[in-house]
Amino acid sequence: MTKQDAATAHPAATVETPARGLSPATALLFAAACGLSVANIYFAQPLLDAMAQDLGIAPAAVGIVVTLTQVGYAFGLMLIVPLGDLWDRRRLVVGQTVLSAAALVIVGTASNAAVLLAGMVLVGLLAVVVQVLVAYAATLAAPSERGRAIGTVTSGVVTGILLARFVSGTLADIGGWRTVYLASSVLMLLMAVLLARVLPRNQSKTMAGSSYLGLLRSTAALFAQEPVLRERALFALLIFANLNVFWTSIVLPLAAQPFSLSHTAIGLLGIAGVAGALAARNTGRLADRGWAQRTTGLSLLLMLAAWAPIACLHQSLWLLLAGVLMLDFSLQAVHVTNQSLIVAARPDASSRLIGGYMVFYSIGSALGAISSTMVYAMAGWTGVCMLGAGISAAALLVWIMTVSRMPAAQSACAAP
Repeated sequence: MTKQDAATAHPAATVETPARGLSPATALLFAAACGLSVANIYFAQPLLDAMAQDLGIAPAAVGIVVTLTQVGYAFGLMLIVPLGDLWDRRRLVVGQTVLSAAALVIVGTASNAAVLLAGMVLVGLLAVVVQVLVAYAATLAAPSERGRAIGTVTSGVVTGILLARFVSGTLADIGGWRTVYLASSVLMLLMAVLLARVLPRNQSKTMAGSSYLGLLRSTAALFAQEPVLRERALFALLIFANLNVFWTSIVLPLAAQPFSLSHTAIGLLGIAGVAGALAARNTGRLADRGWAQRTTGLSLLLMLAAWAPIACLHQSLWLLLAGVLMLDFSLQAVHVTNQSLIVAARPDASSRLIGGYMVFYSIGSALGAISSTMVYAMAGWTGVCMLGAGISAAALLVWIMTVSRMPAAQSACAAP
């Protein structure tokens, strides 16, 4: 095991309460809760036309629905997720889940655009329960099992992101766009009941007694104190920009000639992405064994290679499918490894670390979505693939530079 990969705790860290372990059943419940919560952010993407027609929103302006949801999510990452280190996590998780159900009812019953937009901000703000759960799982798991636990829980996140568009489109075809949010509200309430029954009580709070402003200041300070957080946050920005370059723009060529696929058919492509993401679920075990740097490098190389079959879209949909599997597998592998390393560096600050790390996920997602549609308009699918390959190459270069700064005995090629 390399020292870099096994990142030790900061000298000033609060001593971590020994973990009692995270059972497989509880880990799967966490994954399901994460998948359902994160899906609430992405449900709107295939429903924008229906929302615009129903509430009298101009088609050119309806994109604000997605934008405001992401704005709410970004604020939640900065303002709510760190509370996991200050408050009782069980109450925080259950409370956020119940409030999420209420926000979904507001969206599902909105009578005008203003109410809809306010509800979507709340949906995004409260969906950060996902990151609270990831940090919670990392804290509950034994140190030797932390990477595997994060991998299992994070698989629910990626699954929720990739399936949300397909599920929302299907439900909307059955009962209208409001059905999507009302059905999710019921599921969130049921999930809150399950979490309240399963989550352990009286968990230690590493910053108990601190002020909220002190908590936020300490979150910012972690970026100065922990090099691994800065490095892995940059990887998060690049890999999620890469993911959104693909998933934001793929609908454009597939909906046009010669494919002319329906939104439901395009949504089925997300199932392939889920398969790739789930296949990478256990990469957290590699981080547990000290192979995090190797896993990162090989996964980034696979992410770069994925754009070759993706670029062959007009020659073969099977090649596109292979590229999707490669892309989502590599992203999940790097994402799980990132979180395993930063939590291992400071287990006492897991919520603050995850919250700060995920801010860069949000930035990368936004940049990837915006840039992909602009590039597609100018250079078509070939331009999009060049953009994605360029971002992948940049991430790989960052990894090479990171490894080159490590002493020879700690390099990615060192024996475990």
